[in-house]
Order: sequence, then C-alpha cells, then structure tokens
Amino acid sequence: MKKILLSLAVLTMSFSASARDQIRIVGSSTVYPFATVVAEEFGTKTDFRTPIVESTGTGGGFKLFCSGVGEKTPDISNASREIKQSEIEFCATNGVKSINEFKIGYDGIVLANSKNSKEYDLTEKQVFLALAKYVPVKGRLELNPYKKWSDIDSKLADKKIEVYGPPPTSGTRDAFVEIVMEKACVDLPEFKAAYSDDDTRKKECHQIREDGEYIESGENDNLIVQKLKNNENALGIFGYSFLEENQDELQGSKIDGITPTFEEIAAAKYPISRSLYIYVKGEHIGKVLGLKEFVTEFVSDDAASDEGYLAMKGMISLTEDERKKNQEKVGKL
Repeated sequence: MKKILLSLAVLTMSFSASARDQIRIVGSSTVYPFATVVAEEFGTKTDFRTPIVESTGTGGGFKLFCSGVGEKTPDISNASREIKQSEIEFCATNGVKSINEFKIGYDGIVLANSKNSKEYDLTEKQVFLALAKYVPVKGRLELNPYKKWSDIDSKLADKKIEVYGPPPTSGTRDAFVEIVMEKACVDLPEFKAAYSDDDTRKKECHQIREDGEYIESGENDNLIVQKLKNNENALGIFGYSFLEENQDELQGSKIDGITPTFEEIAAAKYPISRSLYIYVKGEHIGKVLGLKEFVTEFVSDDAASDEGYLAMKGMISLTEDERKKNQEKVGKL
C-alpha cells in the first residue's frame, strides 16, 4: 500500500506525456498588472497561449510556487521582495531546486488619498507613530494611543487615522515595514532599552497596530483604490503604478518632503522604493510550452526599456546593464 501511495504521489507531481501548453503565474499584486500586460503581448505576438496570471500576494505566490514540480504547480511567481531563505528551503523540500530570479524593475510604495482632500506631507517617523502597534510614550513603550494625525503632531490634519493597507502575506507589506517602520523605529531609545537583540527589535518594529486605524484590505490593490475614492478621509498603501493609473482622482503623500513621481522614484530620491522580481521554476523549462520564450519577452527591450510598454504602465525601468544581464541569463535557462 505504501508503494502504491508513493507512486500516486510521484505521478501527481510530475508532468504528463504531453507538456502543459499554458503558463501559470502567481504572486505579487504589485507585479500583477505588469505580468498581465506581458502575458497579453506574448499571446498576441506569438503562437503560444496567453498565460494565466493570478494575484495571490507575494507570500501566497511563493507557497504555491514552492508546493512542488509538475503541471498542477505554477511556473512563475511574481514578487515585490526577494525570496526568503525559509521559502527557498520550503521549495527544496518539495523538489523545487532550480529557482531563477529576475529583477524586472523598481517601484515606489505610496500613501495616497483622494484629491478632494488636502495632500499629506509626512515624515517616516510620523508614519511609524501612526501605524505601529507599540510607540514610545513618556519614555516607555505602550500600545499606540494616537487616534488622530494631530495627536502625533499638531501641524497635521485634525482627522482620524484611517489607513487601508496590505495584509501580512503581501510583499508590499513586507517592504513597507522594512523600509519605513524599521528605519524609523530601530534606533529609538525606548526600543533599544526594551529589545537589546537587533533581530528581535527589528521584528517588534515591524508590528502594525490592530485596533482599527489600520485596515487590512486583501491582496487586491484596486480594492484599496476604490475605497479611497469613496472615503475622502482615508489613506491607502499600494504600489506607485496604481497611483499613476488613478492620478485623476488620487494624490500621493509627500514623504520627507518628496512627492512620489516616476522621476523621483527612478532617481532614488523618493524614500519608499523597492525592487520587483519574477521567479522562474527551472524544472518547468522545456516542459511547459513557451515558458522560456515568455521570460525572454518579459526582459526584452520592447517590454523593459525606458521606452518599453512596462514603463508606459508605470514600472520604473532597470538600467541598460541590468537589462542586458537579464537577457543573457534567460539565454542560459
């Protein structure tokens, strides 16, 4: 019986005699619109079927990607952060040992609100004090007491703190807590006194409040956009490309005096910027029709250059050297 079950498991995780003829892509909601555009372009200009792209969040994407090798598992995982060592190990336990990383561009994380409201001008520390679970109060750490922005600084709006943002499975959330929360928190005397170990202190700095001021809004950034259009008092956290697509109705908050624009993010002046990636399962190359050709399209000059169609969609392009390295890497898949 054990031998039969093992044989069935192997068959489930392997490819059938005929290769799958449609690429499956999962992962980041931020990368989702870019991957969708490439998929549509690929389906139009080649004889291969248009790939299926799903927005599952970066963490959720890696869980699916690393679940095994075979036609029932994804071929590519989009990500708005680098894959973690724990995820690489999870992949390996399930037979996914050839993980090919491609940095595809850059993005900014914005805090946006309705244009019917006043534009916010915030510092990273003010954002931390608004959203952290624990904050310094009279020399000690306490559960966040701030209910209004003006409670943090009298110069800020006399409005309730109400921020729609991504859940813990999101790469945007991972990048946000590392770039903003950790940076503003890790050297605060109260946190140093409470957590002498650097790793523990960073972990505590990443905690987001859970008392209603921060509202988790799933992996769909478009949902946050719609909430902001219907709620003039709220802010939302998402990738820059979604702001660009909705700039007639939404505006990005200044962070440390810098407005989130394509130019400021590309010049690395806007403080909340991050890299975007796709991860390709090497075990599926040659088994899934068009997989290598699709990745070739994703990193091509037509798609990924400064004048490519991904830049037109809002992605901050790689340098020419980075792009050429990607193209050489695809050739070796």
